[in-house]
Amino acid sequence: MRTNDLLPTRGGIGLAVIGNSDQNKGMNQRMHLYLTGYRGTGKSTVGRLLADRMGRQCVDLDDLIEANTGQSIRQIFDHGGEELFRRYECDALVEVAQGEAGVIALGGGAILKPENRHAISRTGHCFWLDADAETLLGRLRGDVSTCERRPPLTDLSELSEIQEMLEVRRPIYAEASHWRIDVSDHSPEQVAIEIYDRWCELQGSSE
Repeated sequence: MRTNDLLPTRGGIGLAVIGNSDQNKGMNQRMHLYLTGYRGTGKSTVGRLLADRMGRQCVDLDDLIEANTGQSIRQIFDHGGEELFRRYECDALVEVAQGEAGVIALGGGAILKPENRHAISRTGHCFWLDADAETLLGRLRGDVSTCERRPPLTDLSELSEIQEMLEVRRPIYAEASHWRIDVSDHSPEQVAIEIYDRWCELQGSSE
């Protein structure tokens, strides 16, 4: 897949199409709407706003992992490291992918495993919420609950870790997603409206 030119949209938000137009058709009510992106991009908040608009359930994959295991994300990392967490994450994604169509807020690293990317592409359409490292750092520092919930993934400084993770993950986010939206200067409400409008347009084009 490749990123095409940034599309001008209402409200000044740029929505980039990833892949060819044929792949972006065929939207229907049986498909999930997946949200991916690094932590701090607002996936959970945008997901809830979208679910309200669409009359669907919003599933936060991290919440489901904690419910299924009876442990917090930090406890899972403490007990079994990232490898154990990713295993639980795969199980949770299989569970939601097989369920009723909803809005699924993925964890920031859920797209790392090829089997997860396959499940996403097979059962839904994915929007990638993106932002620069400095914006993400500011948001994460302002969100105490996220910092307490999710342990650092490296021994680097906060900014260096975000920069390194983005360098590694951005090509994978692009591979896993149909659309990319830069959320740096936009509220969750603006982002949700833009994604919803695009979803509705594609619903119409597939009828």
